[in-house]
Amino acid sequence: MARNTYKQDERLDEPFNFKHLLRAGVYIKKYAVKMVIALIISAVGGAIGLISPMITQRALDDAIPNSDMRMLIGLGIALAGTVVISIILTTVRSRIMIKVSQGIIFDIRKDIFAHLQKLPFQYYDDRPHGKILIRVVNYVNSVSDMLSNGLINVVLEIFNLIFIIVFMFAVDWQLSLVVLCGVPVLAVFMLWIKNKQRKAWQAVSNKNSNLNAYLQENIVGARITQIFAREDYNAQVFSGLSDDCRKTWMTAVRYNNLVWPGIDTISVLVRAAIFIFGMVVFGHGNKTVGTILAISSYASRFWQPIMNLGNIFNTFINNIAYLERIFQTLDEPVTVDDAPFAKTMPEIKGEVTFENVDFAYEEGKPVLKNVSFNVKPGQSVALVGPTGAGKSTIVSLISRFYNVGRGRVLIDGEDISGVTLHSLRSQMGIMLQDSFIFSGTIADNIRYGKLDATDEEIKEAAKIVCADSFISAMENGYESEVRERGTTLSQGQKQLISFARTLISDPKILVLDEATSSIDVQTERALQMGLNNMMKGRTTFIIAHRLSTIKNCDIIMYIDDGGIVESGTHKELLAKKGQYYHLYTAQMDEKGA
Repeated sequence: MARNTYKQDERLDEPFNFKHLLRAGVYIKKYAVKMVIALIISAVGGAIGLISPMITQRALDDAIPNSDMRMLIGLGIALAGTVVISIILTTVRSRIMIKVSQGIIFDIRKDIFAHLQKLPFQYYDDRPHGKILIRVVNYVNSVSDMLSNGLINVVLEIFNLIFIIVFMFAVDWQLSLVVLCGVPVLAVFMLWIKNKQRKAWQAVSNKNSNLNAYLQENIVGARITQIFAREDYNAQVFSGLSDDCRKTWMTAVRYNNLVWPGIDTISVLVRAAIFIFGMVVFGHGNKTVGTILAISSYASRFWQPIMNLGNIFNTFINNIAYLERIFQTLDEPVTVDDAPFAKTMPEIKGEVTFENVDFAYEEGKPVLKNVSFNVKPGQSVALVGPTGAGKSTIVSLISRFYNVGRGRVLIDGEDISGVTLHSLRSQMGIMLQDSFIFSGTIADNIRYGKLDATDEEIKEAAKIVCADSFISAMENGYESEVRERGTTLSQGQKQLISFARTLISDPKILVLDEATSSIDVQTERALQMGLNNMMKGRTTFIIAHRLSTIKNCDIIMYIDDGGIVESGTHKELLAKKGQYYHLYTAQMDEKGA
């Protein structure tokens, strides 16, 4: 089942669509001057390189038969000069285009990353992260070369082809026609092989994307794999996906390996025809050895730009599909964004109101139905109820991580859909059950909540949430390095660091979503005093399954079946003997047992 999920290929075998290439013009335009300079340098270098067969012809037909040593030396120097100049111009052009290519990569990646930062949670919920990564890394690498070198090479190869034909006809028009007779044969061969190549390399791209997605998920979930002893099964799945990559790669390489032998065969046949026609059909002393060798040299060069154009076209076919995936990501709608004319949220006092709010993650599957409540500034609110009832959804809507389907969410009387996200979220502190820790120092992770925080502020925040003791005990204290996702820390330590990060941001509304679930009871008791300090003067929403931690909240709401089943203080709800009463007494019985 897992393997089938990752075997879903992206459809890349699509028609060559110029609209994507035209849209990419915004990235090309910035480097247009450099690209034109590189094109001119390439054209000059190519033209100079084509002089060498003529020099050879003069040496064979004039200098050597006439024993003209001066001419021969001059021709030799000229031949060496053409080679040196071509190498210099090629090097200069290469350096220019490397800068252009890397500039395009930087610009596209910058735009994609900036857009990914704005996309809603739903986007990441619906896609394997590995398939997102391959668009940002692999696809961008591929299209950058197409947008820089690819476009220049198309023009350059066309120029080269024209130059070769002109030089060739300048030497001998009859033998040039013999060379052109091989074009139809090559065209048929190239059309056949390129179609096979295109499909083969698109299959390689799809299989690599599947493998990358599965690999990324298994690296992140390595602990779960070992906990459930799934190593052998996962290895089999990976082996299957890797085998798909190997098979498609070998198929693509087989078609690639047919190109050169096919072109060489046609080239050899054409060059043989040049000698036959030159010595026999058009012979009788009309064609010199120098002329035949010069045409033969041009003939061998004649096929190269044709083959290169075929390769470029094939690359364009693949990369246009990649470009479409990149633009598809850039076009992904930012469904949660600042409304036109959105205003800055004033300093929050803390009143939170839901007015007849409906919400669904998927159409036709409501999570919240007609939810209404009002919380006064500074009140503490606990949300309890069964898993999946909508508790986390409520606090996500307060932070406007999702848009409501119907109704309104107001803070201090302001509809939050009409204020800027930054001005809203910068005044909120949200502690999730999964405490994410970034690579870097512990101080850096706490400072993430307030980028200009001083070392003293960081330490004070850590003390309040009981994190200072274990941080100070570490070898480098607050400058201790933590690895990706905080793998060197315990779950409880990560949550305490997250508490400090939230506290230092000085939020006006505080959301604690199972925030103490990984902290032992002894630490939680010590932390409670810090939490009480955090909650003073702040409107606080707490989601907790351990009901003993929320008994002192001003309001407790029992959420179930898409709405608020009952609401009140701990004592009031116990007196009602409703859903909360049964849940609380069941927990107390389990604790007593």
